[in-house]
Amino acid sequence: MPVIALTQEMGSLAKDVSLKLAETLGLAVMRHEVIEHVADRMQVSTSLIGRLRSGKAGLVERLTTDRRSVALYTAEELFALADRGNVVLRGWGATCLLRPVPHVVCVRITRSLKKRVEWLMADLETDDADFAEAEIRRSDQAHAARMHAQFGVTWGDPVLYDLVLNTDRLSVESCVEQIRLMVNCPEFAETPASRALLANMALEARVRAALKEHEATRDINVTIAANHGEVLLRGIVLNSDERAQTEAVAAEVSGVSGVHNQLRLMASTRRFASAKQT
Repeated sequence: MPVIALTQEMGSLAKDVSLKLAETLGLAVMRHEVIEHVADRMQVSTSLIGRLRSGKAGLVERLTTDRRSVALYTAEELFALADRGNVVLRGWGATCLLRPVPHVVCVRITRSLKKRVEWLMADLETDDADFAEAEIRRSDQAHAARMHAQFGVTWGDPVLYDLVLNTDRLSVESCVEQIRLMVNCPEFAETPASRALLANMALEARVRAALKEHEATRDINVTIAANHGEVLLRGIVLNSDERAQTEAVAAEVSGVSGVHNQLRLMASTRRFASAKQT
Protein backbone atom coordinates (compact mmCIF):
# COMPACT_ATOMS: atom_id res chain seq x y z
CA MET A 1 0.00 0.00 0.00
CA PRO A 2 2.08 2.95 -1.24
CA VAL A 3 2.38 6.07 0.89
CA ILE A 4 3.96 9.06 -0.81
CA ALA A 5 4.70 12.31 1.02
CA LEU A 6 5.30 15.42 -1.06
CA THR A 7 6.35 18.93 -0.13
CA GLN A 8 4.08 21.91 -0.66
CA GLU A 9 5.82 24.85 -2.28
CA MET A 10 3.81 27.63 -3.91
CA GLY A 11 4.19 27.57 -7.68
CA SER A 12 6.32 24.42 -7.77
CA LEU A 13 3.59 22.35 -9.50
CA ALA A 14 3.55 19.96 -6.52
CA LYS A 15 -0.25 19.97 -6.58
CA ASP A 16 -0.27 18.99 -10.25
CA VAL A 17 2.23 16.22 -9.57
CA SER A 18 0.21 14.89 -6.63
CA LEU A 19 -3.03 14.77 -8.61
CA LYS A 20 -1.42 13.12 -11.64
CA LEU A 21 0.43 10.69 -9.38
CA ALA A 22 -2.78 9.68 -7.64
CA GLU A 23 -4.52 9.23 -10.98
CA THR A 24 -1.67 7.17 -12.44
CA LEU A 25 -1.17 4.86 -9.46
CA GLY A 26 -4.79 4.69 -8.36
CA LEU A 27 -4.14 6.37 -5.02
CA ALA A 28 -6.21 8.64 -2.83
CA VAL A 29 -4.90 12.18 -2.56
CA MET A 30 -5.10 14.30 0.56
CA ARG A 31 -7.20 17.39 -0.08
CA HIS A 32 -8.82 19.24 2.83
CA GLU A 33 -8.82 16.47 5.43
CA VAL A 34 -6.05 17.89 7.61
CA ILE A 35 -7.20 21.50 7.79
CA GLU A 36 -10.78 20.41 8.48
CA HIS A 37 -9.66 17.94 11.15
CA VAL A 38 -7.43 20.46 12.93
CA ALA A 39 -10.08 23.19 12.81
CA ASP A 40 -12.74 20.81 14.11
CA ARG A 41 -10.55 19.56 16.96
CA MET A 42 -9.63 23.10 18.01
CA GLN A 43 -13.13 24.47 17.35
CA VAL A 44 -11.83 27.27 15.16
CA SER A 45 -12.39 28.18 11.53
CA THR A 46 -10.48 26.54 8.71
CA SER A 47 -9.62 30.04 7.49
CA LEU A 48 -7.71 30.71 10.73
CA ILE A 49 -5.66 27.53 10.31
CA GLY A 50 -5.02 28.51 6.70
CA ARG A 51 -3.82 31.97 7.70
CA LEU A 52 -1.48 30.53 10.32
CA ARG A 53 0.03 28.15 7.77
CA SER A 54 0.46 30.76 5.07
CA GLY A 55 1.94 33.42 7.32
CA LYS A 56 -1.08 35.71 6.95
CA ALA A 57 -2.37 35.46 10.52
CA GLY A 58 -2.50 38.67 12.51
CA LEU A 59 -0.53 39.28 15.69
CA VAL A 60 -3.45 38.49 17.99
CA GLU A 61 -4.22 35.28 16.10
CA ARG A 62 -0.60 34.17 16.31
CA LEU A 63 -0.41 34.91 20.03
CA THR A 64 -3.72 33.31 21.00
CA THR A 65 -3.62 30.14 18.90
CA ASP A 66 -2.11 27.09 20.57
CA ARG A 67 0.54 26.01 18.07
CA ARG A 68 1.16 22.76 19.93
CA SER A 69 -2.47 21.76 19.43
CA VAL A 70 -2.17 22.51 15.71
CA ALA A 71 0.91 20.29 15.49
CA LEU A 72 -0.61 17.43 17.50
CA TYR A 73 -3.89 17.34 15.61
CA THR A 74 -2.07 17.66 12.29
CA ALA A 75 0.09 14.66 13.15
CA GLU A 76 -2.96 12.70 14.27
CA GLU A 77 -4.69 13.13 10.91
CA LEU A 78 -1.58 12.63 8.76
CA PHE A 79 -0.71 9.39 10.53
CA ALA A 80 -4.31 8.21 10.22
CA LEU A 81 -4.27 8.81 6.47
CA ALA A 82 -0.87 7.18 6.06
CA ASP A 83 -1.91 4.20 8.16
CA ARG A 84 -4.73 3.47 5.71
CA GLY A 85 -2.20 3.40 2.88
CA ASN A 86 -2.58 3.98 -0.86
CA VAL A 87 -2.37 7.73 -0.46
CA VAL A 88 -0.49 10.82 -1.61
CA LEU A 89 0.07 13.35 1.18
CA ARG A 90 1.14 16.88 0.27
CA GLY A 91 2.49 19.42 2.71
CA TRP A 92 1.68 19.78 6.43
CA GLY A 93 5.11 18.41 7.39
CA ALA A 94 4.25 14.95 6.06
CA THR A 95 7.76 14.37 4.73
CA CYS A 96 9.26 14.96 8.19
CA LEU A 97 6.60 13.14 10.19
CA LEU A 98 6.67 10.03 8.00
CA ARG A 99 10.35 9.88 7.11
CA PRO A 100 11.12 7.28 9.83
CA VAL A 101 8.79 4.81 8.08
CA PRO A 102 10.89 2.82 5.57
CA HIS A 103 8.16 2.26 2.98
CA VAL A 104 7.09 5.93 2.80
CA VAL A 105 8.60 7.76 -0.18
CA CYS A 106 9.41 11.39 0.68
CA VAL A 107 9.69 13.74 -2.29
CA ARG A 108 10.43 17.42 -2.67
CA ILE A 109 9.00 19.17 -5.72
CA THR A 110 10.80 22.44 -6.37
CA ARG A 111 11.19 25.11 -9.01
CA SER A 112 13.12 28.33 -9.58
CA LEU A 113 11.76 31.50 -8.02
CA LYS A 114 11.40 33.07 -11.47
CA LYS A 115 9.14 30.28 -12.71
CA ARG A 116 7.16 30.27 -9.49
CA VAL A 117 6.55 34.02 -9.80
CA GLU A 118 5.40 33.56 -13.38
CA TRP A 119 3.04 30.80 -12.28
CA LEU A 120 1.50 32.91 -9.53
CA MET A 121 1.08 35.92 -11.81
CA ALA A 122 -0.82 33.74 -14.28
CA ASP A 123 -2.87 32.14 -11.51
CA LEU A 124 -3.85 35.52 -10.05
CA GLU A 125 -4.20 37.13 -13.49
CA THR A 126 -1.91 39.98 -12.52
CA ASP A 127 1.12 41.64 -14.08
CA ASP A 128 2.49 42.72 -10.69
CA ALA A 129 5.66 40.64 -10.43
CA ASP A 130 6.77 42.32 -7.21
CA PHE A 131 3.53 41.39 -5.49
CA ALA A 132 3.74 37.79 -6.71
CA GLU A 133 7.34 37.45 -5.54
CA ALA A 134 6.48 38.92 -2.14
CA GLU A 135 3.64 36.42 -1.74
CA ILE A 136 5.92 33.50 -2.57
CA ARG A 137 8.66 34.69 -0.24
CA ARG A 138 6.14 35.17 2.58
CA SER A 139 4.82 31.65 2.02
CA ASP A 140 8.34 30.21 1.96
CA GLN A 141 9.28 32.02 5.17
CA ALA A 142 6.17 30.70 6.91
CA HIS A 143 6.96 27.13 5.80
CA ALA A 144 10.60 27.43 6.86
CA ALA A 145 9.71 28.84 10.28
CA ARG A 146 7.12 26.13 10.92
CA MET A 147 9.45 23.30 9.88
CA HIS A 148 12.23 24.63 12.08
CA ALA A 149 9.95 25.18 15.07
CA GLN A 150 8.16 21.84 14.80
CA PHE A 151 10.91 19.51 13.60
CA GLY A 152 14.16 21.41 14.12
CA VAL A 153 15.11 21.08 10.45
CA THR A 154 16.04 23.44 7.64
CA TRP A 155 13.22 23.51 5.12
CA GLY A 156 14.49 22.41 1.73
CA ASP A 157 17.49 20.46 3.04
CA PRO A 158 17.84 17.68 0.42
CA VAL A 159 18.85 15.16 3.08
CA LEU A 160 15.24 15.22 4.30
CA TYR A 161 13.97 13.68 1.06
CA ASP A 162 14.40 10.48 -0.91
CA LEU A 163 13.96 12.32 -4.19
CA VAL A 164 14.15 15.98 -5.25
CA LEU A 165 12.51 16.93 -8.55
CA ASN A 166 12.89 20.28 -10.31
CA THR A 167 9.90 21.18 -12.47
CA ASP A 168 12.03 23.72 -14.32
CA ARG A 169 13.65 20.69 -15.91
CA LEU A 170 11.00 17.99 -15.66
CA SER A 171 7.40 17.87 -16.79
CA VAL A 172 4.67 16.82 -14.39
CA GLU A 173 4.45 13.49 -16.24
CA SER A 174 8.20 12.90 -15.91
CA CYS A 175 8.04 13.68 -12.19
CA VAL A 176 5.25 11.14 -11.79
CA GLU A 177 7.29 8.52 -13.63
CA GLN A 178 10.34 9.10 -11.43
CA ILE A 179 8.24 8.77 -8.28
CA ARG A 180 6.55 5.64 -9.65
CA LEU A 181 9.94 4.04 -10.23
CA MET A 182 11.02 4.85 -6.70
CA VAL A 183 7.81 3.49 -5.19
CA ASN A 184 8.57 0.19 -6.92
CA CYS A 185 12.15 0.00 -5.63
CA PRO A 186 12.73 -2.87 -3.18
CA GLU A 187 14.09 -0.36 -0.66
CA PHE A 188 10.58 1.09 -0.33
CA ALA A 189 8.67 -2.18 -0.21
CA GLU A 190 6.23 -2.38 2.67
CA THR A 191 7.19 -5.04 5.22
CA PRO A 192 5.48 -6.31 8.37
CA ALA A 193 8.05 -4.35 10.38
CA SER A 194 7.52 -1.08 8.51
CA ARG A 195 3.75 -1.55 8.65
CA ALA A 196 3.93 -2.12 12.41
CA LEU A 197 6.12 0.95 12.87
CA LEU A 198 3.59 3.15 11.07
CA ALA A 199 0.71 1.68 13.09
CA ASN A 200 2.62 2.34 16.32
CA MET A 201 3.35 5.94 15.32
CA ALA A 202 -0.30 6.48 14.39
CA LEU A 203 -1.42 5.16 17.77
CA GLU A 204 1.07 7.38 19.58
CA ALA A 205 -0.30 10.38 17.68
CA ARG A 206 -3.87 9.47 18.67
CA VAL A 207 -2.91 9.20 22.34
CA ARG A 208 -1.09 12.56 22.27
CA ALA A 209 -4.10 14.20 20.66
CA ALA A 210 -6.47 12.63 23.18
CA LEU A 211 -4.40 13.86 26.11
CA LYS A 212 -4.32 17.35 24.62
CA GLU A 213 -8.07 17.35 24.05
CA HIS A 214 -9.05 16.19 27.55
CA GLU A 215 -9.41 19.02 30.05
CA ALA A 216 -7.68 17.13 32.87
CA THR A 217 -4.59 16.24 30.83
CA ARG A 218 -4.22 18.96 28.20
CA ASP A 219 -1.25 20.59 29.96
CA ILE A 220 0.54 17.33 30.76
CA ASN A 221 3.62 16.60 28.68
CA VAL A 222 4.73 12.97 28.82
CA THR A 223 6.56 10.51 26.59
CA ILE A 224 4.37 8.00 24.76
CA ALA A 225 5.57 4.80 23.11
CA ALA A 226 3.24 2.32 21.43
CA ASN A 227 3.92 -1.28 20.48
CA HIS A 228 1.16 -3.40 18.92
CA GLY A 229 -1.56 -1.71 20.95
CA GLU A 230 0.38 -1.56 24.21
CA VAL A 231 1.12 2.01 25.28
CA LEU A 232 3.97 2.99 27.60
CA LEU A 233 3.71 6.29 29.48
CA ARG A 234 6.85 7.88 30.89
CA GLY A 235 7.60 11.23 32.42
CA ILE A 236 6.86 13.32 35.48
CA VAL A 237 3.44 14.52 36.63
CA LEU A 238 2.44 16.73 39.55
CA ASN A 239 0.46 14.23 41.61
CA SER A 240 -1.25 10.86 41.71
CA ASP A 241 -4.46 12.32 40.25
CA GLU A 242 -2.63 13.44 37.11
CA ARG A 243 -0.96 10.05 36.91
CA ALA A 244 -4.29 8.23 37.07
CA GLN A 245 -6.05 10.65 34.71
CA THR A 246 -3.32 10.32 32.08
CA GLU A 247 -3.58 6.54 32.18
CA ALA A 248 -7.38 6.65 32.01
CA VAL A 249 -7.44 8.95 28.97
CA ALA A 250 -4.82 6.87 27.15
CA ALA A 251 -6.71 3.66 27.87
CA GLU A 252 -9.83 4.99 26.13
CA VAL A 253 -8.07 5.73 22.83
CA SER A 254 -9.11 3.54 19.92
CA GLY A 255 -6.53 0.81 19.30
CA VAL A 256 -5.07 0.81 22.82
CA SER A 257 -5.13 -2.68 24.32
CA GLY A 258 -3.12 -1.91 27.43
CA VAL A 259 -1.37 0.93 29.25
CA HIS A 260 1.90 0.60 31.12
CA ASN A 261 2.03 3.58 33.43
CA GLN A 262 5.59 4.46 34.38
CA LEU A 263 4.80 8.09 35.18
CA ARG A 264 6.62 9.39 38.23
CA LEU A 265 5.40 11.98 40.70
CA MET A 266 7.20 15.28 40.98
CA ALA A 267 9.23 15.64 44.16
CA SER A 268 7.49 17.67 46.86
CA THR A 269 10.15 20.39 46.74
CA ARG A 270 9.59 20.84 43.00
CA ARG A 271 5.81 20.88 43.48
CA PHE A 272 6.23 23.63 46.06
CA ALA A 273 8.43 25.66 43.71
CA SER A 274 5.93 25.16 40.88
CA ALA A 275 3.07 26.35 43.09
CA LYS A 276 5.02 29.47 44.06
CA GLN A 277 5.51 30.38 40.40
CA THR A 278 1.77 30.21 39.59
